[in-house]
Amino acid sequence: MTYDSANPAPPMLPRSSAVLNAARMEPRMAGEASPIGHPEWTSIASSDLADVTAEEWVHMNAQRAQWRKTEVATQALEMLAVSKDAPGFGYQINNYEHCLQSATLALQDGQDEETIVVTLFHDIGFVACNETHGEFAAELLRPYVDEIHVWTLQRHMYFQAIHCTTCPGVDGNLREKWRGHPWFDWAANWVRKYDLASVNANLETAPISVFEPMVHRVFGREPKVGPLPE
Repeated sequence: MTYDSANPAPPMLPRSSAVLNAARMEPRMAGEASPIGHPEWTSIASSDLADVTAEEWVHMNAQRAQWRKTEVATQALEMLAVSKDAPGFGYQINNYEHCLQSATLALQDGQDEETIVVTLFHDIGFVACNETHGEFAAELLRPYVDEIHVWTLQRHMYFQAIHCTTCPGVDGNLREKWRGHPWFDWAANWVRKYDLASVNANLETAPISVFEPMVHRVFGREPKVGPLPE
């Protein structure tokens, strides 16, 4: 069936979410502390950031340094994995599978580990913040990857446009704004090879477990601290 403004697609009803259902069923009770990452760690006594003592900051930051070595990568992977069974809106595979398929293509192409991880997370915000999902992914990965990847992530949807001119309202010349930039060709090739061709239900996709060690190594790097906002 073909839809148009006079014959719109049927509306989609809100679906049941296993993640949301679990959160609804197990609320934290007042007086109950959240789990902590190691049995020998302890929570600070202060319950207001303005009251945290210097000793408490030192204590907590020592634990945080160990916590972030694994937890940052784990929570980034969970952000992706939560959409594993989410319905799509028309592509052959959903956004989770698209991300895995993109990373699989990069892996098969012999790309380095950092590029593969960038490719895995390039559309992490595609559903929740579609209009700014390039910036979303770029900011998630910025502390851990080279600037060429940040630049590409920020612009990848605009580089995609030249291949999607049959889509109403798409301007295929959007990427021309950056022609001549040293990273233009990299971004154009990355989009063509790993983003465009990765909505194919017939392609075998590597499971997320293949990428987990890579993600832990990249997110386990010492993060770069960015400048203050203007």
